[in-house]
Amino acid sequence: MAKSLSIRKGDKVRIIAGKDKGKEGKILEALPYKERVVVEGANMTKRHMRPTQKVPQGGIVEIPGTIHVSNVMLICPNCAQPTRIGRLREGGVRVRVCKKCGKQIEK
Repeated sequence: MAKSLSIRKGDKVRIIAGKDKGKEGKILEALPYKERVVVEGANMTKRHMRPTQKVPQGGIVEIPGTIHVSNVMLICPNCAQPTRIGRLREGGVRVRVCKKCGKQIEK
């Protein structure tokens, strides 16, 4: 069963809980079936990579790990504040709305 998240790839978010609390970054990947997101520069984990064409020297590479979606908060592009997200129907299409300024969140 596929679930839907109120946060999408490309959204700017602030981390509100955990070791990276207070950091801001862009969503690189959203995993709705696991209710997790990958935020750039947050929850960095080390991977031991064998040499490939992509990583010719191999070695230890840092990549961002996943964070539960409840630990991030969307930053509204209009008012530039962390906010909760409402949903409205406009012309048969469901749109996301900022709870602080009331404006529609593009995308």
